[in-house]
Amino acid sequence: MKEALGLVETKGLVACIEAADAMCKAANVELIGYENVGSGLVTAMVKG
Repeated sequence: MKEALGLVETKGLVACIEAADAMCKAANVELIGYENVGSGLVTAMVKG
């Protein structure tokens, strides 16, 4: 089966951590990392 890449952009690091935690617990995905985009926006990246 092919893997997919998922991105979620949030305002603030705490919201990003909460979103990544929910994604990892709800589906068979793993966190690749996160990136500070600027102006308080943070993007979480998952694959699976």
